[in-house]
Amino acid sequence: MRANNQNKFSFQQTKELQKIGLVSVRDLLRYFPHRYEDFSKIIPINKVLLNQVITIQGEIIEINSQKTLRKRMSLTKAIIQDETGLIKIIWFNQPFISHNLKVGQKVSLAGKVLFGTDNEFYLSNPEYERILPSAEISTEISLATSLEDLLVAPKHKSDRPLLRHTGRIIPIYPETKKITSRFLRYLISLIYPQIDSLIKDYLPEEIVKRQNLLSLNQAVKQIHFPDSLQLLEQARRRLAFDELFLIQLFVAQEKFLWQRKKSIAIKFNQKTIQKFIKILPFELTQAQKKATWEILQDLSKPQPMNRLLEGDVGSGKTIVAAIAALQTISAGYQTAVMAPTGILAEQHFQSLREYFKDYPFSIALLTSSQAKIYPQINKKISKQKLLEKINQGKINLIIGTHSLIQEKVKFKNLALAIIDEQHRFGIQQRADLQIQVEKIKDATPKLIPHLLSITATPIPRTLALTIYGNLDISILDESPRNQKPVTTQLFLPHQKKQVYQFIRQEIKNGRQVFIVCPKIDPSKTKKDDLLVKPKEQLTKQQKQKLIWQEVKAVKEEFEKLSQDIFPDLRVALIHGQMKDKEKEKIMKEFKNHLNDILVSTSVIEVGIDIPNANVIMIENAERFGLAQLHQLRGRVSRSPYPAYCFLVTSNKPTTRLKAILQCRNGFELAEKDLEIRGPGEFTGQKQWGSPDLSMASLNDIDLIKSVREETQKIFKQDPTLKNYSLLKRKLSEFSKKIHLE
Repeated sequence: MRANNQNKFSFQQTKELQKIGLVSVRDLLRYFPHRYEDFSKIIPINKVLLNQVITIQGEIIEINSQKTLRKRMSLTKAIIQDETGLIKIIWFNQPFISHNLKVGQKVSLAGKVLFGTDNEFYLSNPEYERILPSAEISTEISLATSLEDLLVAPKHKSDRPLLRHTGRIIPIYPETKKITSRFLRYLISLIYPQIDSLIKDYLPEEIVKRQNLLSLNQAVKQIHFPDSLQLLEQARRRLAFDELFLIQLFVAQEKFLWQRKKSIAIKFNQKTIQKFIKILPFELTQAQKKATWEILQDLSKPQPMNRLLEGDVGSGKTIVAAIAALQTISAGYQTAVMAPTGILAEQHFQSLREYFKDYPFSIALLTSSQAKIYPQINKKISKQKLLEKINQGKINLIIGTHSLIQEKVKFKNLALAIIDEQHRFGIQQRADLQIQVEKIKDATPKLIPHLLSITATPIPRTLALTIYGNLDISILDESPRNQKPVTTQLFLPHQKKQVYQFIRQEIKNGRQVFIVCPKIDPSKTKKDDLLVKPKEQLTKQQKQKLIWQEVKAVKEEFEKLSQDIFPDLRVALIHGQMKDKEKEKIMKEFKNHLNDILVSTSVIEVGIDIPNANVIMIENAERFGLAQLHQLRGRVSRSPYPAYCFLVTSNKPTTRLKAILQCRNGFELAEKDLEIRGPGEFTGQKQWGSPDLSMASLNDIDLIKSVREETQKIFKQDPTLKNYSLLKRKLSEFSKKIHLE
């Protein structure tokens, strides 16, 4: 009966562990603490001082649990004695402790010393554990051993005691209601003595010595149960070094393989480009000229371009991409532009049509909801007919969404692929895109198109050196001369009436307004036991539920605004779960000023261009990231009228909101965002398979430079890692886990 209960208990525990991605011993060792408590100071009872955080050890001479007078709280009180004196212990609402601990047992307790109403020192809610002559350990385990097997496997006694929760620096892990740090420390302690035999160091010995690093097994031991703060810091550095080393080695390998591919060398057509620039109704900024030249130079090489064009909202990325397309099309080749949404694809179609209206180019739009060709814009065409024309090479410029990466889309001579906001595509869509790029042939030998990625989310310098190290980067860090700054202000909920009055006045003046509804915070929902669970870690079903909660919230806000606040104005609604055709219709109506206010989720975050809209109000602004807030603010930055961004927050201004008020420049905000959120969240740690601990190293420019030097050294000597079999295997595992943009 006892064995059955134990198995049932272990099964329940392992199910909870699986929810946070812990299945095997390997997963457990990679589940790093996010902070520590220093209980390493063990002192006699008669030496304790007020507010000290300490560990004391002694014998229980009294312990009992009781309810308070009003029976709202249980108190467990104990008296502990050592050779020097006595001290009182109090635990609140933990009656089970009196069953776990008995009079006469030797215990170790850690916590903060307080002063009671009876003029005596006491410990409040301390960590506790019995002092036993030996500790339990598991044997015959491997990294692949499941945690279920670890829990039910026979335990052996070690030759010495092990303190897990007191008398040392103890790790605090990301927790759930059912999986506590105490339980995780117990699991780690079962395998701790075998870490040396479980872990093999894949980092070349010469690098470990040159960089004065801990061995990998020592680093893992010290990160979970540090012997000192100094060794903890050394463990952090070693694991951070490894993470960066694998990222940079992966990036270097990707770049090496990419540069060995062949592409079409498109000769620079100076006359065509100069003529086009000359007739533009505006002058290019110096940054645009430089970026254009870098891209045109890349296009002229027989190796495929792999360049990222990054620029702030309104910095003029589209015209730079248009010049690259012009060079390609003029040489007789096709260009494809892919956008993450149908709305943005439609907008690119309109912009590029306008730029190339004096050229005999055939331009097509292909999304899930529509297919059309310019100049026969009013002539209906079936998707099948359009696909045939693309395959025959009769379409020079193809603009679309992920529809362009379907198996049935076949280009005749695609030489340039422009991907707008690539990071907004799903991982599977990005993988499909890469497959499509690899499949494209022109003739023999196999050729692949040049690749230009565009983003309006500026990348911090350290990320450019690491995660994006396989890309050449062009930066647009100047704004067009006529762009006005957006006045940004913060409001509390009780001040919304002022905002509504201002909105009404602007609409009276002929302007239009965006009102953006809040995102739902997954950690505030009751759908699972996780206290903190980023959106990236939710299951598919949980994500869908979250999406529909956001849709429900925006619908409720729309009803309130259209019926109660602005019943006399034309209010429209748009959200991400609408069909593309419906969203395109709503945006077209808003652009044509058939509505005054557009209530929306963050679906309008990227690329929406409505010059007459000069006000954006963002509800619960604290739920958005800095980059998102800046992108949303950018929706009104192109207005020729004075523009306003009103941030409504239910809390006191956070560091993030203060930053958006102070910074107008997207590049400054990107650095600030990295600093505030940490690199794990900034890059999407789930995507990288990386713990926050090691990803935090992206703030350390000196470490990045050291890693970069070692990566270049080893890659220069042995690009295929023929002489480093363990490292090669580790890199292969790492490559399968991640997807770079």
